[in-house]
Formats: sequence, C-alpha cells, structure tokens
Amino acid sequence: MAHPTTRVLAVLELLQIRGRVTGAELARELDVDRRTVRRYITRLEEIGVPITAEQGRDGGYMLVAGFKLPPMMFTDDEALALSVGLLAARGLGLADAAPAVASAQAKLERVMPAPLKRRVRAVDETVTLDLSRPKAPGDNAALVALSGAAQTQTRVRMRYRAAQRNETERDFDPYGLGYREGCWYVVGMCHLRHGLRSFRLDRVLSVQPRDVSFARPAAFDALAHLTYSLATLPRAHAVDVVLETDLATAQRHLFPSIGVLEWIGDAVLLRAQVDDLDWFARELARLPFGFDIRRPGALRAALAALGRQLVALAG
Repeated sequence: MAHPTTRVLAVLELLQIRGRVTGAELARELDVDRRTVRRYITRLEEIGVPITAEQGRDGGYMLVAGFKLPPMMFTDDEALALSVGLLAARGLGLADAAPAVASAQAKLERVMPAPLKRRVRAVDETVTLDLSRPKAPGDNAALVALSGAAQTQTRVRMRYRAAQRNETERDFDPYGLGYREGCWYVVGMCHLRHGLRSFRLDRVLSVQPRDVSFARPAAFDALAHLTYSLATLPRAHAVDVVLETDLATAQRHLFPSIGVLEWIGDAVLLRAQVDDLDWFARELARLPFGFDIRRPGALRAALAALGRQLVALAG
C-alpha cells in the first residue's frame, strides 16, 4: 500500500466498514503518522467526500450520515469472484434464486464501468456449473433462520417432515449448514434424539428461535460430518474392502461419500453401505491399485461378472 492514492482509498474503505475510526487507528492501519492521516482526510474532503472530525487526542473520523458513496470499483479478480458466486447462487437450489441473481447482477452492472461489465457478462453467458440436481427448500426462510441461529449459538424449535411424511418437532442446536450431493443440510444437536443429527432443509417446515444459548464444539466441521453420515447411512449391503495403497492416494481416487477410509498400518480399510453391488464393483474396477474384498461375498461375484463382461467386450 505504498502509493498515497491507495492509502487515501484505504482510509475511505475503513470509514465505510467501521463507521468511526480514530486518527491513531488509521495511522496504525496504514503505517503512517497522524499528520499524514490528516492529509489523507483533507484529500478525501477535496474530492467531495464529507467527513465529520471529532476534536481532541482521541477524536475520530466518520462519514457524514446519508452520504452516497461513489460507484463501486472492482479488480478483475473481484469481478470474476462475483460472477462465479452469482452463478453458484443460481445453481445451489436456493428458493427464488434466479430473480434474486438477476436483480443483484443488474445492480452491480449499473455501477460498473463498461469494460468490467463486459467481462462479468462473458462469465455469465459462457460458464456453466454442474451442481448435482439441487433440491430447493420451499423458501429461504429456513436457511436464513438456521444460519443466524448457528452464528449466534441460539437454540431453535424446529418442525420437520421426514421422508416417510411423518412430522415431528424438536429443540435443536444448529452447529452449521452445508451443501452436499444436491441438498442443503443443517447439522447440530437434536434434543429429541439426544445426539448429533443432520436434517435436509427442503423438509424443514418451520424454525422458531428460543431464548436458550448453546456452545458449539470447537472447530466443528459441518461438511465433514455430512460426508461421514451419508457414507455410513444404513443400506442393503455392508461392505469392507482393503485397499493396497496409502490414505492420501485412496482419498484422491474415491469420492468422499462412498464410504469411510481408515489407515490400518500398511493399507486402507474402506467401510461402506451400498444398495447396488454392481455399481460398487465398477467403482472398484477403475482403481489404479489392488484391493481385497472382505465382505460381502456377493460383491466378489459382482466384480467377477464385470470382469467377464469386459473380457467379452475386448475379445
């Protein structure tokens, strides 16, 4: 931030973000003395930015209330981030996302210079994101309410409709939210089942905050929990396969929700729950390392049948 103009703009940004900033804080942030800070304030006033200055050693600076800031300026990287972010919002299954994205993009384009506007439109018109057939919530109310409760660590009363259509109510401590395999989920402590649970947002019927706080576990990873819970969801067949490789290589070649990987000293144990053994046999067949199927025997049969089919096709 060596150029004086850059520092002047940094002062404006700090005033926008913080509302009130003392001269000492500005000097510390910009690594200049307080006399230089006053010059930067004067420069902003000269270009039409109205600033209120408080008197005294600990006096601060503030933008005049109601001041309309100049048009937003974005770097190429910032514009790319905004464009891809808007594309992702459209594809993540958020209710009414399409009109909201169009509205947000129109507002941004109104304050962008023409060259930057062309770059943003180019991304929107030529880039496609595959976000795995999202299942949208009925509206955005559950996402907004649960993300807010997770941030403030406030318990909620949640009404939920399960896949079998039965409805239940529970007190719930939302730890975090995640997007996985086309669905939005909230993860937290369920006081009805007395354990950690995840719930699909498209099945949440209502969320009401309660006047009760909770403590979220330190460094809780909602997406990691979702990956584990989806991989261990009971299905028709329990599978154990020993992979003749290291843990990092196994993680590179297998998608996370296929199962749970465990290092067992000289190999990796894959534990999974599957409904379709033929599909699982195909996933194993594409691996670039050896493996040993511990269970079930039907998986060995499915793999053998797949091998015969491939030999026949090659012949």
